[in-house]
Amino acid sequence: MNSKTFLPLLLLAALTGCASRGAVNAETALPAPASDTVADTAAFEADRKAILGMLGEYRVQFDFRETVILAPAYERKPDQHSGGNEVVILVEDSGDRIVLQHLLVSRDGHVTKHWRQDWQYQAGERFEFSDEQTWRLRAVPAERIAGSWTQCVFEVSDAPRYCGTGRWNHRYGVSTWTSDRGWRPLPRREYSKREDYNALNVENRHTVVPGGWTHEQDNTKTVRTADGMRTLVREFGFNDYRRTDAVDFGPAYRYWEATRGYWARVRAEWNRRLAAGGVRLDTAVDGMPVIEATFRQADRVARGESVSDGEIAAIFDRYVQVLPPEDARLGRR
Repeated sequence: MNSKTFLPLLLLAALTGCASRGAVNAETALPAPASDTVADTAAFEADRKAILGMLGEYRVQFDFRETVILAPAYERKPDQHSGGNEVVILVEDSGDRIVLQHLLVSRDGHVTKHWRQDWQYQAGERFEFSDEQTWRLRAVPAERIAGSWTQCVFEVSDAPRYCGTGRWNHRYGVSTWTSDRGWRPLPRREYSKREDYNALNVENRHTVVPGGWTHEQDNTKTVRTADGMRTLVREFGFNDYRRTDAVDFGPAYRYWEATRGYWARVRAEWNRRLAAGGVRLDTAVDGMPVIEATFRQADRVARGESVSDGEIAAIFDRYVQVLPPEDARLGRR
């Protein structure tokens, strides 16, 4: 299927969270979108193979280093290093749309639902981080659509974070996807201890390599105000996913099997509200009220209790403001 419009698929489709039952196997051949040449179809299949190549079990290292100082008198902050054990699970594969869910597992077996990445082929529209706690729908420029994949990344509560659009490059023996530049909110590692900037301008690069994959980030830390923008410093981020068989990821698979239906309903609630044109979170920048409320409900489901659709909607009614179309939709850049 050749999808020219992103949001009817991303935001309006009923997602069923098919991590175990009903998910399309990564090796299953799916119909390619309509294309003019055999080369287009081959490229599409190579792209899909690369995205699905990120599935699996990993030890991950997260490294961030401030590099080029852009503001007078700014002093580089210390490098940040962390790591963890992370499994990437297939949630959906419908050919030109692939959804991957990340789950962290601690040494004692505790599971934390982590970020999610949605990939859409030739998306016509995506959400963008436009203001404090605000995401609005915006058209992808026409010249960027053909042959591209849009990756949208979501918070642990499935709240939106950022999107990027780019093409996969398979020419050098490995597969690399490079996004256009876009905006994203501060990461958790920063907003919990910094207040001197309020947005990141980012280019992302994903490369599937022997033994795993990498995520490189070219970040510019920026102050956005009604009067304009001021840049502070550039930062290089490098997340290294190395395959491992030395970690027991059983707790993550069991957690997802127990809660995937619940999280599908949460995604559907976000989708309905985003589809109106955009959303604004009525929380502090950390979004913790939504995170804590959804995680508590997921824990109830994991214990075998039921959570009604009304209880899920109540979280959104309290903390997620739907933006009207005339306020939310932005023109093509």
